[in-house]
Amino acid sequence: MDAIRQYLELYAGHRELFDNNSAHVLNRLRRDAYAALEGTPLPRLGSENYHITDLTALLSPDFGLNPARVPLDVNPMLSFRCGVPNLSTAVTFMLNDIYAEPEGTALPRHDGIIIGSLRRAAEEHPELVRKYYGTLAGLDNPIAALDTLLVQDGLFVYVPEGVRPERPVQLVNVLQSAMPLMAVRRLLVVLEEDAELQLLVCDHTQNPDNDFLALQTVEIFAGARSRLDIYDIEESTPRTTRLCTTYLRQEEGANVLLDGITLCNGRTRNEYRCTFAGPEGELRLLGMAIEDGERMADTYSVIRHDAPRCHSDELFKYVVDDKARGEFAGLIYVAPGSVKTEAYQANRNIVGSPEARMYSKPQLEIYNDDVKCSHGTATGTFDPKQVFYMRQRGLSEAQAHLLLKQAFMADVIEGVRLPALRERLTQLVEHTFTGTQNGCAACSAACPHNSK
Repeated sequence: MDAIRQYLELYAGHRELFDNNSAHVLNRLRRDAYAALEGTPLPRLGSENYHITDLTALLSPDFGLNPARVPLDVNPMLSFRCGVPNLSTAVTFMLNDIYAEPEGTALPRHDGIIIGSLRRAAEEHPELVRKYYGTLAGLDNPIAALDTLLVQDGLFVYVPEGVRPERPVQLVNVLQSAMPLMAVRRLLVVLEEDAELQLLVCDHTQNPDNDFLALQTVEIFAGARSRLDIYDIEESTPRTTRLCTTYLRQEEGANVLLDGITLCNGRTRNEYRCTFAGPEGELRLLGMAIEDGERMADTYSVIRHDAPRCHSDELFKYVVDDKARGEFAGLIYVAPGSVKTEAYQANRNIVGSPEARMYSKPQLEIYNDDVKCSHGTATGTFDPKQVFYMRQRGLSEAQAHLLLKQAFMADVIEGVRLPALRERLTQLVEHTFTGTQNGCAACSAACPHNSK
């Protein structure tokens, strides 16, 4: 059966189940998403910006869904320990694709802040959610369209004008099932003028012997002069597939940091579609991927400078080893009239074995002369002179490679604006390179893997 057709038929046969277990604001876009998916073929493997991601192959398996919202037999919140602890965050969970708050959690909800279930927010604040939901996520993107068709819940964050939560918010996404499962999530983040927020999103998989597919669409609205940091860390398993698209709209003077970290995974494609809608905005788009075995990480980004005097700085780094594959394709677009634009894009990669593969395609599209823009890529192996220098001082070749890989990722880590997270991320990267960190390393939950 066609990869998309099976989901169209699933929805058509269970429409009431999807709709009755969600909210009208989410349901009203399903028909448009259905029509878009019917008329849009999936990009083919090897087509532009899809050198290593085969959407047809990733979506073809018969994953189960949970439109009836059946709860898990085992509650991971009771025993799960995220690998990024002790940050004094306000923690909440998505269990597969069902929002859940730990008992006694202290999410910031003062001064009009709304943090919680997207479904509940759409029921309690329908006009507010309707104003933003689905307005950035284009249905011409098949992953966003499929998410819009099937999603029933997610996280909603709203920070009113001039308000700042007293501590960062942390969302822990946990995949757990005894059978192959697709989890469909949505994040909607809205900051009004002069608001601030730090959001940490951590992805984990508890069953390494099961197949999972995580679909996630993120819509971010950064109001004038707002300040937003979002850190997205994936620590899943080799049998987990993640397809995530992030949309960002920045108004005048908004300052945004997006940081995507792939430490442990199976097959991952992250898309970033960012737009400066007002002048004098700032964006730092950072990311890293550490890939070995036969794992895959694919990043696609578009940064649109549609307003003057904005600054963007994009840096992605990959380390690919064994038979792993990586891809980076990024476009910076500068519109006519967007004078005084400063836009910088860089992709740097280390390929650690003859069978590993890395594809890179940085791009600039500029329709203005009054700009400062640059882009570049570099892919190579370890510097033999540096390795020789370290070997002369008593280090083994493996130890020299480890130090070089850690140093290679340092500037991405230094971009983190949360000191405690920056320190912890340094440790996680080291553990990943040494093979002492995996998707279950920080978990004591009663899943099959931990009972062995």
